[in-house]
Amino acid sequence: MSTTREQAQVVVWGGGTGGVAAALQAARGGADTLLLTPGAWLGGMVSAAGVCAPDGNELSPWQTGLWGAFLRELQRREPEGLDQNWVSCFGYRPATAEAILRRWCQAEPRLRWWPGVRLKAVRRRGSRIHSLELQREGQSLAVDLELLIDGSDRGDLFPLADAPYRLGWEAREQWGEPSAPGQAALDLDPFFEEQPLQSPTWVVMGQLAEGPMPPGVQGLPAPFTAAAEAFGLERTITYGRLPGGLVMLNWPLHGNDWHGQLDRLFHADPARRASLYRDMREHSLAFATALQEASAGWLGPGRCFPGFGDGALEGPEALALMPYWREGRRLVGRELVIEQLLLPQGPGESIAALPLDGRGQTTAIAVGNYANDHHYPGDDWPLAAKSCRWGGRWSGTPFAIPYGALLSAGLDNLLAADKCCSVSHMANGATRLQPLVFNLGQAAGAAAALSLRLGVSLAELPVRQLQEALIGDAQAPAGPVPLWDTPWHHPHWAERQRAVLDEPTLLAADGSLSGRPAGLNPQRGPAEPGESLWQGQVSADGEGGYRFDNGGGSWPLITLEPALHRWLQQLDGCRSVELVGCLNPWGPWLRASRLAR
Repeated sequence: MSTTREQAQVVVWGGGTGGVAAALQAARGGADTLLLTPGAWLGGMVSAAGVCAPDGNELSPWQTGLWGAFLRELQRREPEGLDQNWVSCFGYRPATAEAILRRWCQAEPRLRWWPGVRLKAVRRRGSRIHSLELQREGQSLAVDLELLIDGSDRGDLFPLADAPYRLGWEAREQWGEPSAPGQAALDLDPFFEEQPLQSPTWVVMGQLAEGPMPPGVQGLPAPFTAAAEAFGLERTITYGRLPGGLVMLNWPLHGNDWHGQLDRLFHADPARRASLYRDMREHSLAFATALQEASAGWLGPGRCFPGFGDGALEGPEALALMPYWREGRRLVGRELVIEQLLLPQGPGESIAALPLDGRGQTTAIAVGNYANDHHYPGDDWPLAAKSCRWGGRWSGTPFAIPYGALLSAGLDNLLAADKCCSVSHMANGATRLQPLVFNLGQAAGAAAALSLRLGVSLAELPVRQLQEALIGDAQAPAGPVPLWDTPWHHPHWAERQRAVLDEPTLLAADGSLSGRPAGLNPQRGPAEPGESLWQGQVSADGEGGYRFDNGGGSWPLITLEPALHRWLQQLDGCRSVELVGCLNPWGPWLRASRLAR
């Protein structure tokens, strides 16, 4: 069989969320870009894997870059709104996300997308990769490239390219991570060999019937007997409710997390890998059936996904098109993100330390704030606390990812753009979430395009120019540093981001800009679809929580906006108020965005 030869300046492998973001940003930056995906859908965990109730980066200061643009496009396209469940402030249908990503990709003349590709080999000379060997639609192809980006969930390129990577646990003695196990435990406890990674989940979709759940529900059978013990059956089912009564079943407590023989994921024998996929699918379908029977049919199968390999946006299948991989291979990068770099710097402080280079300049290129969360069988893994009470709810404290975590230490022209970037096993629990991965991918794509334009290597790229490219992006401005008091829509957002980049010591321990108050006004803020005027009484519980009562109902009150958060902090007793917000009856909570007067 003859081989067709193609070429592109930037090639992105993998349909992960970060891979799509990287391809978009590289093309928008002027690079001839080729995006290769093994499946027929684009978005990885935000669409094809069905993880449609995102965690992390929910507060408006962190709603920047491609994540923020994606969120606002979801708000525009989902007429029922995104306030749909109790695990997230955002719930949407997979087809909506996939449609957005496809439209974005189709709008870029420098971006080509090839779905249904099989990656066969990576060719390199010395410390540079020069081409990929692929199979697509029965044809063998070779693609010559200048820069290669791994945008997969599992670091698919690394073993083929002989790029150094990490896989599995690291001992506390290695980097001093407070939540890591000791070396003796790793050596003696079989748990760590049996559970080398965080457990994945094969999401399955359900559909709620009209009306409330019927009385007299049944218990759940083994192995799901204890799945509803913590929250009850109805709350367990509606955890991941989406528009139209669709339900994302991604339940970690004795639900459809998969814990069995995960070493098969990296086995050379394709039959072994196929057996893992089969077991995961059967487990998730059994969980959905158990919930359906226990709820007397209130939950039924969701008609959501097309068949495997079908590029349609909707179809009759309940199972997602791919598993939700929480972890895989992790790049050995020029910088390593360990757990300490995600934690608040000291008691009473609310941000992690900025990553700095030898000259005292920050190398930050993306912000995350997820609390840290690890999925294994058995009891929750004890993790160092990195959460705080904010806006009437708990939120993770923010941290920044350095540019060097995207750069391979072994190959000069390889970048990571997804959860496969250079992080420790413990840190992966906070860096693997959809919003941060969107913006990690954006940074990788921007770096690729900028290095080509300037004619410098990825390692020589001036990080300050990359940061400026992200802040000044015309379509999706992205914030590299965590300013708690400056939402994405603040009139001086870009100016305040640049101030910290030029002088990192201006970032105070509480995440504010020292000596430069943000001038927040709780009556200002962008309008959003579905918002309403609410008149009633707001009261504080003295522990960081708030309640809204209007005579017709009473709900917990939350906000994602710094201005309203500050106003609520000053609340003393009960106060009459008119505010603008969206009710989430499944939370249940009222999410307020601003005061009406």
